[in-house]
Amino acid sequence: MADVASLETPLCSEQFGSGAARGCRAAPDGSLQWEAEERRWWRFPALAVKPRGREGDGEGSPGAALLPLSGLQAVFLPQGFPDSVSPDYLPYQIWDSVQAFASSLSGSLATHAVLLGIGVGNAKASVSAATATWLVKDSTGMLGRIIFAWWKGGKLDCNAKQWRLFADILNDLAMFLEIMAPIYPICFTMTVSTSNLAKCIVSVAGGATRAALTVHQARRNNMADVSAKDSSQETLVNLAGLLVSLLMLPLVSDCPSLSLGCFFLLTTLHIYANYRAVRALVIETLNESRLQLVLKHFLQRGEILDPTSANQMEPLWTGFWPSLSLSLGVPLHRLISSVFELQQLVEGHQEPYLLCWNQSRNQVQVVLSQMAGPETILRAATHGLVLGALQEDGPLPEELEELRNRVRAGAEKDNWVIIRETHQVLNKLFPKFLKGLQTAGWKTEKHQLEVDEWRATWLLSPEKKVL
Repeated sequence: MADVASLETPLCSEQFGSGAARGCRAAPDGSLQWEAEERRWWRFPALAVKPRGREGDGEGSPGAALLPLSGLQAVFLPQGFPDSVSPDYLPYQIWDSVQAFASSLSGSLATHAVLLGIGVGNAKASVSAATATWLVKDSTGMLGRIIFAWWKGGKLDCNAKQWRLFADILNDLAMFLEIMAPIYPICFTMTVSTSNLAKCIVSVAGGATRAALTVHQARRNNMADVSAKDSSQETLVNLAGLLVSLLMLPLVSDCPSLSLGCFFLLTTLHIYANYRAVRALVIETLNESRLQLVLKHFLQRGEILDPTSANQMEPLWTGFWPSLSLSLGVPLHRLISSVFELQQLVEGHQEPYLLCWNQSRNQVQVVLSQMAGPETILRAATHGLVLGALQEDGPLPEELEELRNRVRAGAEKDNWVIIRETHQVLNKLFPKFLKGLQTAGWKTEKHQLEVDEWRATWLLSPEKKVL
């Protein structure tokens, strides 16, 4: 009986990631007998490994173990999947693969049109003219890449989803120009140069936002692995697109209308898949649009939206043009030109930021102190959005409702009074708001608000309490 009990008692156990543990028992012949591994739906068939028993042959050995990570999963998914990536990783990657496949097929149609326009297959075409066209096209794109990176590089992290969608739509527009280029040979060089300029902007915006999304998806300091596996997935999709293109091009190359019809069909699929991919993302850090959604819900209902709900409601098409102009980290010299204006700006500010509000322009500018950290910046942005809410319709807490009535009835010179009083209101509301954000799953220790590098120091307000 004791021997039977020892056979039934697990000697040890193991588990892969968050999967179910499997035990190991002693077999009658002294070898180890592992329990069958539980297969989850994202697992691929594992490789069987024959342990070396005392006899050495391993044939029929009950101790055959299964490696938990193998085959396609090891090649195309990050190590430790799904625990090593964000929960939205799989739906995003599926839709991203669909859009990449559609884009690959559209790209083959565009490349065919460009080569046709340059003169490939035309005995009368000049090699030097084709070379000159190609050089002009490439140089235009290079200059565009540099200028766009300088102009918008600092804004891509803050609105990664919107810029990702913008990049893919612009890429479709660029390919459309390439397809239309041979139809108007007089404007061919200008058309393909414009197209390449757009494609270079796409490469900057798409690459930068992909890096930002990789930071979001990597949950075990495994950015390199997530990025590498994303590249492998994209390569596989492009390879499949290449094979399909080899079958598709001979069928549509002799019929421009059919080629254009296929392009519009693929473009529709591409834009839809991109929209679904971006909409699948659930980013737990706050940018201006997500903060505005969460704050508005909090002021109207007293509840905090969780990251999933807020991301589903986040605008993807209008996120570039918010109704309120909020500028964080502006230089102090832009707001003041006299000692009186400085005193007026500092008066009543008990936090390490100074705020200037222009009602007529619906503009809020914030000067940040050298001591301003992520929480201070989050409060400053919240303060600015609260001022913006005073000019909008909708229910507000009682204390803010009174201020809104005064804003609508008052003069521009009352701005400073309103700012000081909203400071007092935020002293009560913001701690509750911040705690609610953390409870709902938001990461408040960092943010994706657009903040400039200017910092300033100033004499403390007499009302400032030094702790």
